[in-house]
Amino acid sequence: MLWVVAFLIVMVALLIPILAIVLDSPFVQKLAESRRGAALQEGAAEELRKRVGVLEGEVDDLGRAMGQLREETQFLQHLLEDNPPPKLPPSS
Repeated sequence: MLWVVAFLIVMVALLIPILAIVLDSPFVQKLAESRRGAALQEGAAEELRKRVGVLEGEVDDLGRAMGQLREETQFLQHLLEDNPPPKLPPSS
């Protein structure tokens, strides 16, 4: 009787990861999408278009900011290279 209980415990322990792998497979995901009616509604598609437009604008802004930072860094680097700091007199 004890071996039956041990066998059931081992089977349950092995079925959990197998079930997780099977449920995460592309086939099961496609099946679930088709059951839900995965076609986007027009309102949802329009909302996604708006969000993508906003994100594209933010990416452009970040690109411009990066360009400005690059220019400022180059300017400061040239200033430091052209004008080395004066040497301090030795301490007494």
